[in-house]
Amino acid sequence: MPNASSGTRPSGPTAAGPTTARVVRIGGLLALAAVVLLFPSLAPDPFILSVGVVILSYAVLATSWNLVGGFTGYISLGHAAYSGLGGYATALLILRSGLNPWLALLVGALIVALIAIPVGIASLRVRGASFVIVSIALVLILQLTFQSWHTFTGGSGGLRVPRPFGADVLRPEQHERFFYLHAVLLALALLTWWLIERSRLGAGLKAIREDEDKAQALGVPTFAYKLTALVTSAFFTALGGGLYALWFGYLDPIFQFSILVGTYMVLMSLLGGVRSLFGPLLGAVVVGYAVEVFKSQYGDTQFHLVATGVLLGLVVLFMPDGVIPAITSFLNRRRRAASIREVSAEELARQREEATR
Repeated sequence: MPNASSGTRPSGPTAAGPTTARVVRIGGLLALAAVVLLFPSLAPDPFILSVGVVILSYAVLATSWNLVGGFTGYISLGHAAYSGLGGYATALLILRSGLNPWLALLVGALIVALIAIPVGIASLRVRGASFVIVSIALVLILQLTFQSWHTFTGGSGGLRVPRPFGADVLRPEQHERFFYLHAVLLALALLTWWLIERSRLGAGLKAIREDEDKAQALGVPTFAYKLTALVTSAFFTALGGGLYALWFGYLDPIFQFSILVGTYMVLMSLLGGVRSLFGPLLGAVVVGYAVEVFKSQYGDTQFHLVATGVLLGLVVLFMPDGVIPAITSFLNRRRRAASIREVSAEELARQREEATR
C-alpha cells in the first residue's frame, strides 16, 4: 500500500514551477540591469552609444504609450502630440522663463498632463476607429500650429534647445549621461506600469480592455479610469519627449509632431507584447536598432518606412499578441506536456506496484 507521504507530496513541476519562474524573472532583471549599466563602457564608438540613447528613448515612449494602449485597448496613433508638447514645453520654459533645465522638464510634463485632461474628456467618448482618427487629428493640428507660430515656437525653422551640461562636456560624455537618465526614466515608467497592473485601477482597466460595456454594467467607473490612464501616459510621454529634446538639442515641428513617431510607439508595443511589462522595451530594441541601421545604411531614402510597414504586417499576422506572450505560451505548453508525461509515468509505476502485491 502506498505510504502517506507519497500521497501528499506534490509532483515536481507543480512544486518547482513557481519557484523556477521567479528565479528566472529575477535573473532576467539582474541581467537587464547589468547590460544597461555596462553598455556605455562597452560601446565601441560614440555612434553606437547614441543609438543606445535613441533605443532607450523609444523604450520610454513605447512604455508610456502602453500605459493607455496596453491597459485599455485604445490605439492612439497620435501620441507624438504629447512627446512633441513635452519637448517644446521644456525648451520654451528654459528659453522664455529661464528655468533650470531639469525643473523645466518636470514642469513641462505636468503642463502636458493638464492639457491631456480636456483632450481626454473630448476624445475618450468615442472608441475604435473614431478614437484613432481623433488622435491623428490632434497631432496634425499641433504640427500645423507649431509650424506657423514663428514668433513663439520658431516655426518651420525649428528651435534650439540649450544643453543642460554646458559646452565643456564633450558629445560622448553627453551621450553617456543621457543614456543613464533615459534608463532611470524608463525604470520609473516600468515601475508605474507594474504598480498599476497590480492595483484596483489596473483590474478596472483590464476589464475595459476585454469588454467596456460589461465593465460599466458591473460598476467600473470606465471613463474616470480611462482618463487617469491617458493623463498618466501623457505625463511620461512628455517626460520622454522633453529628455530627448535636452539630449538632441534641436526641435523640428515636422518630426516632433509626426504620425510616424506615434506609429513607432504602437509597433514597438505590439511587437514585444502590449500585455507584458517588458514587451515595449523588447520592441524598442528591435525597431529602434533596425531604424537606426536602415537610416545609416540607406541615407535619406524611405526604405526604413517600408521595412517598418512590413514588420508591422508580420507582427499583426503571425504574432498578434507580441513576441513575449508568444514565447511564454510556447513554454507553458511545453511545461504542461512534460507535466502530463511525468504524471502518467508515476501512475504507471503505481499500477505496476499494486499489480505485484
